[in-house]
Amino acid sequence: MTEEIGELLYENPLDSPECVRDWTAEGSLIATFPGGRMRLENALDPELGQAANFLFWCPVVLPADIRISWEFRPIREPGLAMLWFAAAGRDMRDLFDPSLAPRTGEYRQYHSGDINGYHLSYFRRRLEKERRFHTCNLRKSYGFNLVAQAPDPLPGVADVTGTYRLVLTRSGGTIRFSIDGLDIFHWTDDGSSFGPVLGDGRLGFRQMAPLIADYSNLVVSRMERP
Repeated sequence: MTEEIGELLYENPLDSPECVRDWTAEGSLIATFPGGRMRLENALDPELGQAANFLFWCPVVLPADIRISWEFRPIREPGLAMLWFAAAGRDMRDLFDPSLAPRTGEYRQYHSGDINGYHLSYFRRRLEKERRFHTCNLRKSYGFNLVAQAPDPLPGVADVTGTYRLVLTRSGGTIRFSIDGLDIFHWTDDGSSFGPVLGDGRLGFRQMAPLIADYSNLVVSRMERP
């Protein structure tokens, strides 16, 4: 099936505090903008474990068929970077419906709480086993369902020389992910193994402490299917 990039839905250079004034932070984070890129880091002591992690939500509800691209540069390891997308409250509620339980950045509140979403871990360097063998993991929630896994080509911080362009597309039930034009994986949600295919929702950047990373040039477009 041929797919084409359609209407621009959201664009944000992420180069100043004004660009994220309407974003929602869950957990405690520090956002600075050196070199015209958004730099995120935890505000709490990493010794607090999951309590030190955070999620930063874009304010726009996005349709199911989309192309998300952004630039990423890790600054300090260890840690983990993740993209959440198609995130919404369970039982057809908005992600920020006041009836949902409070969320403060701890992972279990997201994967086994009262929201649904897909979540892509694309820079997994928090645990020793993650640093020994680098992978990109795609999970579907509700639940901790690992649905796709592939090698991660991103280098460690010591060998990073610039930013990397990450692209994720959704078309129907098929999700594709690439880094700097290199295809990493594609997976098709059959709508039954782990519940129905997810629909409209929000995207957000999640980090595990003590990672520091830069983000820039977020662009979201509609994917057109003939």
